[in-house]
Amino acid sequence: MKIEILECIEGAKKAEGLTVIIDVFRAFSLEAYLFSKGALRIIPVGQLESAFALKKEHPDWPLFGERKGAQVEGCDFGNSPSQIKDLDFTGKTCIHTTSAGTQGIVNATKADAIITGSLVNAAAIARYIEAKNPEQVSLVAMGNQGVSRADEDVLCARYIKSLLEHSDFDLASGIEALKETDGKKFLDPNNLIFPRDDFFFATQVNQFDFVIEVKDDGNQKVFC
Repeated sequence: MKIEILECIEGAKKAEGLTVIIDVFRAFSLEAYLFSKGALRIIPVGQLESAFALKKEHPDWPLFGERKGAQVEGCDFGNSPSQIKDLDFTGKTCIHTTSAGTQGIVNATKADAIITGSLVNAAAIARYIEAKNPEQVSLVAMGNQGVSRADEDVLCARYIKSLLEHSDFDLASGIEALKETDGKKFLDPNNLIFPRDDFFFATQVNQFDFVIEVKDDGNQKVFC
């Protein structure tokens, strides 16, 4: 099994084989929590205009929208797992548009299959890949806005790679270090965009024992 770590939207465009699109802070952590709360499926949308059009067509579908970390005006929710901690999404179809994670999905056109990646289900992802036993695995760390490195996404990619290679990896130290790098914004008391609790929701390692697959229903890509 060849395992390659790629980064950002340009990395997603190069990804081949079984591809894991990783967005720890916070898109694919949020989606794992949504499925744990009963969501039926999630539709990833790249463009805001398309997301709003889909919402207009299906007003009962919750719309999650984020750009530059902030909730987009007109959306029901932002990109925050702590925002939904007390809500029930049983049977719901959700729409999700973000500046990194969902952009990776729509740009991974060379991938044979796509799943999402985050720390909250990393071990389940590794088991899924081992069961599929593909020749090529692409771990895409989506980064900040899909254009620059994000330490948490690279950390997650390296952790999944270590699980597949059955090698030692000091994940705890890596998570602690995030408090001084890309996770610092969540812990800044002057921050008005990123909820503090999102850091801890997104770093609950192996909280869930399932993977999120990206399927094509004939009209659009869906998470299920």
